Amino acid sequence: MHKKTSAQPPEQLTGIQLKEVPKTSVGPKAIVSALGHIKNEVGIIKGIGLLKNLNQKYGFDCPGCAWPDPHEKRAFLAEYCENGAKAVAEEATKNKVSPLFFATHSVNDLSKLSDYEIGKKGRITHPMYLPEGAEYYKEISWDNAFQIIADQLNALKNPNEAIFYTSGRTSNEAAFLYQLFVRQFGTNNLPDCSNMCHESSGVALSETLGIGKGSVTLDDFNHTDLIIVIGQNPGTNHPRMLTALSKAKQKGSKIITINPLPEIGLLNFKDPQNPLKWLGNGQDLTDLFLQVKINGDVALLKIILKLMIEREKKVPNSVFDHDFIDNKTYGLAELIKDLNTYSIDYLLPQTGLSLNEIKAATDLIVNNKKIIICWAMGITQHKNGVDNIREIVNILLLKGSIGKKGAGTCPVRGHSNVQGDRTMGIWEKPKDHFLDNLEKEFKFKAPRKHGFDVVESIKAMHQNKAKVFFGMGGNFISASPDTEYTAQALGNCNLTVHVSTKLNRSHLIHGKKALILPCLGRSEKDIQSSGEQFVSVENSMGIVHKSQGHLNPCSAHLLSETAIVGNLANKTLKNSSTNWLQLISNYDFIRDKIEATIPGFDNYNKRVRKEGGFYLPNNARENNFDITTTGKANFSINSPSDIVLKDNEFIMMTIRTHDQYNTTIYGLNDRYRGILNERRVILMNKNDMNSMNLKKLDLVDLTSHFNNEKREAKRFLVIPYNIPQQCTATYFPETNVLVPIKSTAEHSNTPTSKGVIITITKR
Repeated sequence: MHKKTSAQPPEQLTGIQLKEVPKTSVGPKAIVSALGHIKNEVGIIKGIGLLKNLNQKYGFDCPGCAWPDPHEKRAFLAEYCENGAKAVAEEATKNKVSPLFFATHSVNDLSKLSDYEIGKKGRITHPMYLPEGAEYYKEISWDNAFQIIADQLNALKNPNEAIFYTSGRTSNEAAFLYQLFVRQFGTNNLPDCSNMCHESSGVALSETLGIGKGSVTLDDFNHTDLIIVIGQNPGTNHPRMLTALSKAKQKGSKIITINPLPEIGLLNFKDPQNPLKWLGNGQDLTDLFLQVKINGDVALLKIILKLMIEREKKVPNSVFDHDFIDNKTYGLAELIKDLNTYSIDYLLPQTGLSLNEIKAATDLIVNNKKIIICWAMGITQHKNGVDNIREIVNILLLKGSIGKKGAGTCPVRGHSNVQGDRTMGIWEKPKDHFLDNLEKEFKFKAPRKHGFDVVESIKAMHQNKAKVFFGMGGNFISASPDTEYTAQALGNCNLTVHVSTKLNRSHLIHGKKALILPCLGRSEKDIQSSGEQFVSVENSMGIVHKSQGHLNPCSAHLLSETAIVGNLANKTLKNSSTNWLQLISNYDFIRDKIEATIPGFDNYNKRVRKEGGFYLPNNARENNFDITTTGKANFSINSPSDIVLKDNEFIMMTIRTHDQYNTTIYGLNDRYRGILNERRVILMNKNDMNSMNLKKLDLVDLTSHFNNEKREAKRFLVIPYNIPQQCTATYFPETNVLVPIKSTAEHSNTPTSKGVIITITKR
């Protein structure tokens, strides 16, 4: 029976409300919204007790974004944001999905629900099994569940026929044990959510600076002269970043915002922790807003680079940091030679900006020495996503704004331990020295052949080259591109397994057999045979710190992710010399093994117990580039967009609503954009609407075009919005169906979810 792969459009799209876009972000409305979710999901009394432990040194890490906590002083009761409160409310919800629920709701019936409706069903309380041909999940014991997985894995002709996906929520301890199990099983097929978001950042930064992580610390925001935020919407996706921007602004920093959409979170801010500031008009954050066309970033940055070079020629030593360039960098002459092949007249139309606007941005860059540049998926999810980031690095290198206080790179990560998972070895392309260390410590022969990333995994399953899919967290079907293709791929598997806290669509788009393994949430106590445990995570600025839940688990039948991995490895690997059950009995044992195999984790168990944790080594932060191919920080040559739209074509980017984090839908409102109670919308420029004879709330179908292939998403409401012409925006996962599996970023293979060519047809 056909399962619905995404939220399906109802016959009538009703109930949408369009409001005026608010003039300020956060403030008391954010507090009211957060408390509303807490009240509905958890209850006020329990919820307040929960929130006071969130992001505190003695508490648990937010299961939302990876923005760092203040290293020293933290707010006593409110070291979290609106969306962090929503994430915790979802995890600690009173709603339960029990065996009785599954016995009375078929997979087919559940698949007809929207992603929002599925998520609101609640926490999964027992391991559940869907036998081949069955329509209802049924309860299964943990031992039998592990046996089914072990039998399926050991029956494979080749270990590379198994895919082991990881979501960014997984702790360091669970991630390390997971990758160890997978590599002892015999494969490097360890795709992760980073493949779909910041892989372009890792590739670009590793090539240019020698490390695939950002170089700044949170304290750098207190010492910077200029912050550039490009391709990022922190008001919705990383709200606590607004506090750092606000404090920087108060200390005299300037802020440039570059984005196709004017996002209110970057324009005006009311500090939710300071009631005295709730009155009045709020604090203006952005000094200069550049409304660039979608994928016009390289063209814009090239113009800025050309203008910087012109200024330097006119007044030598006024723009460039020659001491830094001469001693720390390589490739400037080649960069200048390449820039000379482009004219501003050629590049300017790609940006959608006036030259005067770009000159104003250049003035700010030229006149300030300490610069931080922040970015997110508006930069990474393009065909030339790696080029976008390398061009950002070029500007910072010219200014010497790497490796000094108040300056550097700041890729703002999504999920709360996505960076830590990669540090722990969750990567399909492991370095030889990491595998050497694993072999030495655990006495086995690690596979050396690179594994599949997300896109390659989907293709392998689609081509019947992979037979088992194991998902450690996340909602794979809703996060992945080309929804129908991905659904077919998962359906080809003999077994699909998902480690989850809550019901999601990936449980309903399954292989011939399917298992759901329910795990503890971040806020819950983790008790193993030696007693209560804590886990550790790494934030987006390289601080490793502990996280310990305090709630009783919502069900006695849950296991921690770490315990799930240890028990599965013990059941599957009959010839392993690793004592898996001992490792999961006390997570200190796992941290000892991490210390023995991964640089930077000296005295791990001691240092992680200190308040605030510890920083990992960062060569770019330390102004040391010896590990690059040239031994220096590398300038690079990059290409602007090669997309040429026909008159009837548009470029579409997928975005989140304010009631959403990644694939989790908390509600149906996008408050900061004035769109309430509906998700199937497309934001369009008014002039484009007029040229197509479209009116507000007209119903349209969307068709994507790639290599003569067409993909369709039906029944979307047109919303006039402040967006450049021939640019459109839609919410994901509703339009992931339009993102072609073969359309990926060069070098990183990240799906191009921010650069989809579409046509629009009125119904």
